[in-house]
Amino acid sequence: MKPVEIQHISKSYSQLRALSDISLAIEPGELFGLIGPDGAGKTSLFRILTTLLIPDGGEAKVMGLDVVKDYKMIRRKIGYMPGRFSLYQDLTVEENLQFFATIFGTTVRENYDLIEGIYAQIEPFKKRRAGQLSGGMKQKLALSCALIHKPEVLFLDEPTTGVDAVSRKEFWEMLQRLKEKGISILVSTPYMDEASLCDRIALIQAGTILSVDSPNGIVEQFDKPLYAIRTTDTYQLILDLREWQLTHSIFPFGEYAHLITTHQVPVEEIKTYLIQKGHEQVVIRQQKASIEDCFMDLMPAVA
Repeated sequence: MKPVEIQHISKSYSQLRALSDISLAIEPGELFGLIGPDGAGKTSLFRILTTLLIPDGGEAKVMGLDVVKDYKMIRRKIGYMPGRFSLYQDLTVEENLQFFATIFGTTVRENYDLIEGIYAQIEPFKKRRAGQLSGGMKQKLALSCALIHKPEVLFLDEPTTGVDAVSRKEFWEMLQRLKEKGISILVSTPYMDEASLCDRIALIQAGTILSVDSPNGIVEQFDKPLYAIRTTDTYQLILDLREWQLTHSIFPFGEYAHLITTHQVPVEEIKTYLIQKGHEQVVIRQQKASIEDCFMDLMPAVA
């Protein structure tokens, strides 16, 4: 039995199409990432899977249970950490944890081994109110509360948004340890660099799945010539390359622009074109595609 099975799920809000014919399956013990920008449909899908939202069409099952018909049973089998901090801010760290344990008919002591590595980092602040915690501490408390009843599937909706880089790294290390305990994890994130930390990922944009594979599998499918280019004027560089007849696509990537050409082009030919356009200090190198490059290249398919 697969922890999560989604078949042809669709959801609209008035005239806005949030999800369009989504089909996915998550394997037991897998750390699966749903990768896409804000507004891509990640939260709508998570709310359907956690029984908080009814789909317009299609079918979704969690641990073999239908998300519409069996919602009460599903809620006892899953842990859910929404994107926005939703614990009781006037309760202390300790009180929040005890409250969630009580709701699920268990105790903190009974399942403490599951959260010990996470909770130990915030236990020195157990008497502090949740609303007074830092972003990283709130994140660890929310994860502890989502785990305290020993769920079979864990849903984490953009858990690292708004926290510092160190807390992000620590959080993903926690997820790897939880996966080793046999918990199936579905996590969403807008951060493309976090994709490589998952076993498999689905790239999602405008409510449509662009690709599903391992991070390496998606990168290996990229078969177009890709160049990283830098000049003294990035804005003009992008404008000029958009007009070039050999350009397939061009996007800014930090101090560089990433150019995909219609076919393999010698670096010197690109450099000659840019110098003719008046560019100076031109730096060009052939580039291996990242997950973000793959995502940007797949986007026109749903434009």
